[in-house]
Amino acid sequence: MAEKTPFRYDYVGSFLRPARLKKARIAFEKGEIGRDALTDVEDECIEELVAKQKELGYHVITDGEFRRATWHLDFMWGFDGVAHHKTQTGLPFHGEQAMIDDTYLVGKLSLTKEHPFVSHFRFVKALEDEHTVAKQTIPAPAQFLAQLIMPFAAENTRKFYDNDDELIDDLVTGYREVIRQLYEAGCRNLQLDDCTWGMLVDPRVKLFYGTEGNGVDRIKEQYLTINNRVIDGQPGDLVINTHVCRGNFHSTYASTGAYNDVAEFLFAGEHVNAFYLEYDDERSGGFDPLAKIPEGKKVVLGLITTKSPKLEDKATVIARIHEAAKYIPLDRICLSPQCGFASCEIGNKLTEAEQWAKLHLVREIAEEVWG
Repeated sequence: MAEKTPFRYDYVGSFLRPARLKKARIAFEKGEIGRDALTDVEDECIEELVAKQKELGYHVITDGEFRRATWHLDFMWGFDGVAHHKTQTGLPFHGEQAMIDDTYLVGKLSLTKEHPFVSHFRFVKALEDEHTVAKQTIPAPAQFLAQLIMPFAAENTRKFYDNDDELIDDLVTGYREVIRQLYEAGCRNLQLDDCTWGMLVDPRVKLFYGTEGNGVDRIKEQYLTINNRVIDGQPGDLVINTHVCRGNFHSTYASTGAYNDVAEFLFAGEHVNAFYLEYDDERSGGFDPLAKIPEGKKVVLGLITTKSPKLEDKATVIARIHEAAKYIPLDRICLSPQCGFASCEIGNKLTEAEQWAKLHLVREIAEEVWG
């Protein structure tokens, strides 16, 4: 079996939290149970999740991000110099405010200890077998940078960093240390989750960043550079992929726009092995930007939505795969849902049974297309 992601049928990484896990997290936050008791529940739920992933025949296993509140912020909280508190306003998603913690600097960024995600990975690594490999998901360096330099955060960040260059240097150093720790723990499949590119194609990009035109291109170059500085120089047997989407909170989204405006930077320039791409509705645009993906790199088409319980029509999905193959060869295409099922612990608006039905459909279609 190939030990490298992506696989012909794959998934992004997060899964709906079981009811008893949500209950345990609430009890922990109220002080009704201790950390050890919560960890015991997390361990049990992850073991059950991985067993189900294997039962469905998937070759990649994750912990479903069951130990996190969000797909990205918990990673940031593992660094020195970062603090957070409950938000009062939330982030504007389509029709809903995403109530996730405000996260900000209280000092210089550094990593002077083992990052918490390393022990999370060790637990999943121990559940590998001859048919499966463990994948670790973390937010892309550009995502962390965006958290600190977007207009709503920049004033606070300037208390500790006079310019972006110094901040980027510390972020790159911190990421390299996390990846070194993960690699020593046995990680060989790493996924960088990145919503920054989705924001950069949105018509409201000026509102997001306070700039337009050449200013937006400078931000694209900045994001590409920080991602590649972290990716470059890693061990040759460490596979690094990226997942790009436009926000995923409680079945809502944050941004919209086709990949055309970032293809020259992201597709042509980012040094990853494969791109997991959101393609479940018209917000993603057409497949023509895929022609910018260099020879030898793969694309994982996210044609199955995690935002709705309705199962896609198999024939329609297969037709879309062949449409994409006009721009990138079929043997470099894989299939997955467009995003995780629970980027934040609230989860999307479907049941666990509906979640598994989606993944069964992904495998069924992949086996029909590629055999």
